[in-house]
Amino acid sequence: MNKDQQISSVKIKQVSLLAIILVLTALICFNLALFIPSVLGAITIYVVCRKYNFYLQEEKKWKPWASSLVLMLASLIILILPIYFIGDLLIDKLGNAQAYMTKFNVFLEKIHSYIYSKIGFDILSKENMVKLRSSVGQFSTKALSGTFNTLTVVLSMYFILYFMLEKPRLFEKILSSSAPLKRANVSLIGEKLRKLIMANAIGIPVVAMGQGLVALIGYFIFGAPSPVLLFALTAAASMVPVVGAAIVYIPVCIFMIAEGDTGHGLGLAAYCLIIVGLTDNLLRFTLLKKLEDIHPLNTVFGIIMGMSLFGFMGLIFGPILISFTLLLIQVYRNEFSDEDTPPDLHLPDKDDELEEKINLIV
Repeated sequence: MNKDQQISSVKIKQVSLLAIILVLTALICFNLALFIPSVLGAITIYVVCRKYNFYLQEEKKWKPWASSLVLMLASLIILILPIYFIGDLLIDKLGNAQAYMTKFNVFLEKIHSYIYSKIGFDILSKENMVKLRSSVGQFSTKALSGTFNTLTVVLSMYFILYFMLEKPRLFEKILSSSAPLKRANVSLIGEKLRKLIMANAIGIPVVAMGQGLVALIGYFIFGAPSPVLLFALTAAASMVPVVGAAIVYIPVCIFMIAEGDTGHGLGLAAYCLIIVGLTDNLLRFTLLKKLEDIHPLNTVFGIIMGMSLFGFMGLIFGPILISFTLLLIQVYRNEFSDEDTPPDLHLPDKDDELEEKINLIV
C-alpha cells in the first residue's frame, strides 16, 4: 500500500473517538430513555422563556431562583395545563377502553350504513372496517398509556428546567462549546431551533385551542353528542394538517343526520365548515406564518411519531424532532460541503430584518 493510500493516524484517532462517543451516547439514551421527553420539554420551555429570563435577571436584577420559579409557574399555567387538560379529559372520557370501542363501533357502523343506503357505495368493506377499528383501538390505547406517564415527565422536566433557567449563560456556553461545529452553524441551529419551538410550542396549541373552543360552541348549539369530548378530539385533530378538525366534525354531522336529526346535523356541518374553517385559516395565516412555516408532512409524521413515543406531549415534541432532524441534515451539508454558506441557510442579519419589515408594510 502506498503512503498516499494509507489512513493517517489522526483520522484513525478521530474515528475511534467518534465511535466511543456514539456508543456512550447510545448507552446513556437507552438507560435514560424515560427522561428524554423531560429533556425535550425542558429545552422547549427554556427557549420560550429565554428572552424573559435574561430580562428579569440582567435588566431587572432579579435573583436567579426568583426569575426561574416565576417563569416555571407561568409556563405551567400557559403551556402545560391546556395540553394536560385535553389529555386528562380524553383519558377520563375514554378511560374504559372496551366501552369506548363498543360505542365507536356503533358510531362507525351507523355512518357506514347511512352512506351505503343513500348512495349505494360501500365506502368501507367489512375487512377494512375491522382493520380501521383495530387501528383506532391500538393507536388510542398506546396514546393513552403514554399519557399516564405525563405527571412523571412534567415533574422531571421542571426539575431539569430550573437548572437551565438559573444559570442560562453557563448552560448556553456549555452547549455551544460542546457542539463539534463551526460557530456559524451553531448560531444557525440556535436560531432555527428557536423558531421551530416557538411555532410548535406556541402556534400549534393556540390554533388547536382556538378551533376546539369555536367548535365547542357549535356542538352545544346544535346538540351534538358528548360536546366536551368532541371539543378535546377536535382540538387534538386540528393539529393535523390538511384534514384537521374535519376528521372529527364531519363524521359527527353524518351520524346526527343518520340518527334522524337532519336539521341539526346540516346546521352543525355548515357551522363547522364556515366558522371553524375560517378560524383555522385566520389563525394559521396570521400567527403561524409569523413564527415559522413548517411543512405539513413534518407535522403529520411528527404527530404520529410523537404520540407513539410521548403520548399527548408528543403533539408538540414530535414535529420538533422531525424538523430538527432535517435541520441537522442541512447543517451537515453546510459544514462539510466545499461551498460557502448556502443562500437558504444564512442567518438573518439586521439588513434582512429591515427588508422583511419593509416588505410587510408594503
